[in-house]
Amino acid sequence: MDFKEVKLRKKIFKHVEEIYKLRKHQDKFVEGETYINYAGRVYDEKEMISLVDASLDFWLTAGRYAQQLEKELADFIGTKYCLLTNSGSSANLLAISALTSPLLKERRLNPGDEVITTACGFPTTLNPILQNNLVPVFVDVELGTYNIATLKIEKAISKKTKAIFIAHTLGNPFNIDQVLKIAKKYKLFVIEDNCDALGSVYNNKHTGTFGDIATCSFYPAHHMTMGEGGAVLTSNPLLKRIVLSLRDWGRDCWCESGHDDTCCARFDQQFGDLPRGYDHKYVYSHIGYNLRVTDMQAAIGCAQLKKLKSFIKARRNNFNYIFKNLFKYKEFFILPEYGDNSKPSWFGFPILIKPNFLFTRNDIVQYLEQNKIATRMLFGGNMLKQPAYAEIKCRVFGNLKNTDKVMNNLFWIGVYPGIDKTRLEFVVSKFNEFFKNKKR
Repeated sequence: MDFKEVKLRKKIFKHVEEIYKLRKHQDKFVEGETYINYAGRVYDEKEMISLVDASLDFWLTAGRYAQQLEKELADFIGTKYCLLTNSGSSANLLAISALTSPLLKERRLNPGDEVITTACGFPTTLNPILQNNLVPVFVDVELGTYNIATLKIEKAISKKTKAIFIAHTLGNPFNIDQVLKIAKKYKLFVIEDNCDALGSVYNNKHTGTFGDIATCSFYPAHHMTMGEGGAVLTSNPLLKRIVLSLRDWGRDCWCESGHDDTCCARFDQQFGDLPRGYDHKYVYSHIGYNLRVTDMQAAIGCAQLKKLKSFIKARRNNFNYIFKNLFKYKEFFILPEYGDNSKPSWFGFPILIKPNFLFTRNDIVQYLEQNKIATRMLFGGNMLKQPAYAEIKCRVFGNLKNTDKVMNNLFWIGVYPGIDKTRLEFVVSKFNEFFKNKKR
């Protein structure tokens, strides 16, 4: 890049900063008028400048920013490898699909094999199991943590069970010690859906480092954002190679975009029934996809990653403030619980309504929404009750009693960094107002 271009870019970046300041100046909170969302993007001029910088490069696929983010995110979480993808949903698809690779030999998952999971969560934890012709085995959840009931997992295992694929619900780590103990005993793969838990800690290590594979999401609602985007994490070199192939059209070649002959044997290998020396860039070892990111997305992610620690701190502080102020209503609510060895990076604050004669979930949710405070259900509730899954092939271990309680009586509110102290105080005041009116 010559001096003139560098100078022009700096001038452009200065104008971008001015545009951000104009927008920020217009962002004012008005009680009862400004909507308090459950989540959202938190950014400043740095993300905007990074995005413009990448767009001026006009390197439209993954490039320097993607390479930087993959390295820095792996370092932050504590895995050897990070592979960016276009969404957290795609990351989950890649994680499960990787376990079906013939490169895993006798350990590969075949159609009809079982994967233990929960029916309480988001569709994209379940969908890849079905899309790979595997059979989900549903285990109930615990109330309070809303994670899988780990004491039931071992009893749910059959001869066909090959993997466990579960999420850290709303950022709250599941009982990883118990899950890993069972997985080791029965030689099961473990996939951590870490999409709602970026920055959560268990036994002084980040979640996403315990399983064979883990996934992240960078949708605007999550802990950091690229707009759309996700990542697959692993420390296993073979699984990394498989995920890379599946993400990049199924190709056997691992060259970065714009590079050739990384293996130094591009025209000197034998693959299948292809002629010897067939161009390695066009050899396909998996039936794959194109689930790559653009460098413009990754540029935003690089700027966001620098703020991730402060984002996590804000989420924990917001969670603690809400917990402290709602504790007095514990006769009506089951408040969230987490283990002594866990330090969640909270995605939201879950509230389960206990049976009472004063109000229903619908009553309090409508009251909050009328006062411009966003609420959410725990995603799909009981996925087996959803129309899309009415005829799936699956197995249910025992009953899903707690899952149904979550579906019928739980909602959650936001704790993301965009909810400042003024907004938090307003949220708590509306809870107080709701109970004052109900007890008259």
